[in-house]
Amino acid sequence: MSNSSSGQISQTYGDLARIIELTENNLDYAYSKGLMTLYARPTTGRSVEIGNGRAVVDFARGSYLGLDNHPAVVEGAARALHDYRSLQWSGARTRLNFAITEELETRLSDLLQARALVFSLVLTANMGVMPLIASGAFTSNKKPLVVFDKFVHATLAYHKPIVADNTDVVTIPHNDVSELERLCKQGRPVVYIADGVYSMGGSAPIPELRTLQEKYGLFLYIDDAHGISIHGHRGEGYARSSFGEALGDRTIIAASLSKGFGTNGGVLMLGTAEQEKLIRRYAVPHTFSMGPDIPSIGAAIASAKIHDSPELAERQGRLRARIEEFDRHTKTDLTGIYLPIRMVTIGNEIATIDCADWLLEKGHYAVPAIFPGVPKSRGALRICLTADHSLSEVRALCADIKTWMSENLS
Repeated sequence: MSNSSSGQISQTYGDLARIIELTENNLDYAYSKGLMTLYARPTTGRSVEIGNGRAVVDFARGSYLGLDNHPAVVEGAARALHDYRSLQWSGARTRLNFAITEELETRLSDLLQARALVFSLVLTANMGVMPLIASGAFTSNKKPLVVFDKFVHATLAYHKPIVADNTDVVTIPHNDVSELERLCKQGRPVVYIADGVYSMGGSAPIPELRTLQEKYGLFLYIDDAHGISIHGHRGEGYARSSFGEALGDRTIIAASLSKGFGTNGGVLMLGTAEQEKLIRRYAVPHTFSMGPDIPSIGAAIASAKIHDSPELAERQGRLRARIEEFDRHTKTDLTGIYLPIRMVTIGNEIATIDCADWLLEKGHYAVPAIFPGVPKSRGALRICLTADHSLSEVRALCADIKTWMSENLS
């Protein structure tokens, strides 16, 4: 087997020792500046209190609609904990389940127009599905060629060795539809693993992927952790809203309940009863581990009710206004596109950390994205915009970014 990472079957999935060697100095520098692993308390809106009580505006959290602070969501968690008098039952999902779990899955199935299964995290949802994909369980018992997008999230890429134990794995360039079609033409079942909205900006070309699906029977597994809630009339997400009434038997969508949904956990959107049966019986996190805890389930039910109300559209509109305000003042590769993550490229990793440190002193917490989260020498500020940021907070951030760049990059 070839070791090429683009268009060739590969058994090489990254050398962690080498990554540590390449990143340790930059990470040490970022930690020394107090930019990593911050501990904070929420105050109002998107402000948090860090360190010695200093208030900063947080542009790092992915609660894009501000639902993590919503009184109804917090009350939903507290009420469920009070009613069930327990955080968690120590047992696998194939045995006892909290009755409230069934209520959540029923609500989500209606909201998402799919068979919904909830998990403790989207990571565990991915962990459960990857071996089943490799086994051929979703491709008529024929082991597929599993194709990973180069920029797929780490919680998916992490499972490449497990998949490769059962079938062949390829990593192709980001959003390379032509290369994917070339692989589909070989006649073997193909599964494509991608994000819906990518955590470092951008999105999957879903219309083109659907064309390949219709033409070649391509199976799609899409992790839409960053797309749920912000897209769709009921917040079904960037990916799900692109598929019409039914997902069918060639698409599974995973999503996080910890981002736009504002709670905690993960959910799988399935198109068939057979897929649901296989996952409930054979997905390791479902058969041998626990699901979301009681407060998370209660909070998710409350959030689902908000998604099914006029408030959702109002919050989506507020988010759109904040994105547009940012784009008016700071140009990026995604200017004009309704996605909440903006990457402001600096380049040099140390300079990126210095910029984030300077912004923190000015009262804005923006994450410095450096290798391996982004390609080497492509360091960037990762800005997460939310409905709860004020327009003045967005303008102030943009003004300070412009000031730093004019003083340091000119």
